[in-house]
Amino acid sequence: MGACLGACSLLSCASCLCGSAPCILCGCCPSTRNSTISRLIFTVFLFLGVLVSIIMLSPGVESQLYKLPWVCENVAGIPVVLQSHIDCGSLLGHRAVYRMCFATAAFFFLFTLLMICVRSSQDPRAAIQNGFWFFKFLVFVGITVGAFYIPDGSFTNIWFYFGVVGSFLFILIQLVLLIDFAHSWNQRWLGKAEECNSRAWYAGLFFFTLLFYSLSIAAVTLLFIYYTQPNACYEGKAFIGLNLTLCVCISIIAVLPKVQDAQPNSGLLQASTITLYTMFVTWSALSNVPDQKCNPHLPYFGNGTVQTGAEGYATQWWDAPSIVGLIIFILCTFFISLRSSNHRQVNSLLRTEESPPILEATQQQQVVASEGRAFDNEQDGVTYSYSFFHFCLVLASLHIMMTLTNWYRPSETQKMISTWTAVWVKICASWVGLLLYLWTLVAPLLLPNRDFN
Repeated sequence: MGACLGACSLLSCASCLCGSAPCILCGCCPSTRNSTISRLIFTVFLFLGVLVSIIMLSPGVESQLYKLPWVCENVAGIPVVLQSHIDCGSLLGHRAVYRMCFATAAFFFLFTLLMICVRSSQDPRAAIQNGFWFFKFLVFVGITVGAFYIPDGSFTNIWFYFGVVGSFLFILIQLVLLIDFAHSWNQRWLGKAEECNSRAWYAGLFFFTLLFYSLSIAAVTLLFIYYTQPNACYEGKAFIGLNLTLCVCISIIAVLPKVQDAQPNSGLLQASTITLYTMFVTWSALSNVPDQKCNPHLPYFGNGTVQTGAEGYATQWWDAPSIVGLIIFILCTFFISLRSSNHRQVNSLLRTEESPPILEATQQQQVVASEGRAFDNEQDGVTYSYSFFHFCLVLASLHIMMTLTNWYRPSETQKMISTWTAVWVKICASWVGLLLYLWTLVAPLLLPNRDFN
């Protein structure tokens, strides 16, 4: 009897792994949309790749790898043709991060192409999007193993520039998500204030607005102290001063009467949030300046210098900007998976649809919801672009690759060096991001015939 029950259990698990998202949930879980569960599971795939990358960067991994037979050393008595040809250097440090993130990006790019023009869950490809998780995991593992067999050559140098472009685009997506979050936050608290006729909600908005502006002012002060010198670091001074000026401008525009009339939900909370994020991007950019006088994050080794010639300085993996960037990356990636926005400009940019409340449900959906399982909410149309969602995860894979390697470029000696490329990419991303936020403010004035509510 026990063997029969065990066999039935295995068959049930196998059908679940090959089936759709609803069977992932247990009976005690609340009912959830099928689209949300699928996005969360794909996000777990991404975080799995991030975890492997972090492990390969951790101290002590190299010594453990060399203890494994047939991996990092030749074994006596074993023919060469039977021995492993994996270079242990590819399993460690930035080379491992590049290969792991290449595998993750390739996995999501495959689904980006596969899910083009899926309109509803009636499309056969929707079943692949929302199910067959075990086979997806096997594909992910297979791509990962293959990535570690890629010869060094010019792979890391070429993939670095892919990472720069992808990370630039993902920084913009982060800013769009931040705009969406700030708009939703402001709208929700203003609605609570009017509904409850309480000033506490207004006090909360004022507190966080003041907090974000205070943190931004403190950030500007610290950037001038630690990343500039009285008679040097003119680029850093220009970047800090220009971004500060732009943030002041968008804060003023956000409260102009005409902007308030066209978009009543606009306010200083959103402007303060964007200002704080811009200061973070500026900090991250200055932490890549390849000049020891202007960048305290460049490490010292041995004789007190890390200079490797005219190209720049050697890498340091775990500094404060990278840790903060990793935290922001995790939060934004989860937000991509869970978001359902009412802001039409943001939905247009991220190619998602407004997610209305579920007022009616079929009898089958009601039964599934009562069992705490996911239900199909995309029979009439998808709530997000499958293809664009996977493309965002491709960009997220490239962004985390650059974050974990501090945006440092591989040199011919396989060392990671800091260059001005990363600085200019991040600064330009901050400028484009501010222009995007400015567009959300002035678009209702420039296009009065369109509905931006």
